[in-house]
Amino acid sequence: MPILMIALLFGVMYFMMIRPQQKRRREAEQMQAALAPGDEVVTIGGLYGTVASVDDDTVLLEVAPGVQTRYARPAIARVVSQADRVEAVEATEPLTEDAAAVKE
Repeated sequence: MPILMIALLFGVMYFMMIRPQQKRRREAEQMQAALAPGDEVVTIGGLYGTVASVDDDTVLLEVAPGVQTRYARPAIARVVSQADRVEAVEATEPLTEDAAAVKE
């Protein structure tokens, strides 16, 4: 009976703590890998900036006109907007018949 309780406790801890943390870490890694110039981001320190260039381990952010700072990729907390890539995808999508009629 005590072994069953320990196994049950480990199972609950896995599904309540370990698994969600692994999911958040995986999502953060995917977000950091998808960074591209033009993305507006926020660093873990709260600094807003626009990605100027991306290297293997670092990201160059433009925080003001002519002011660029270099950060490690893991220092990027979230992407605020990806406007350039979204517009590019919308521009390359083929138009449906209804959308083509509206465009004319």
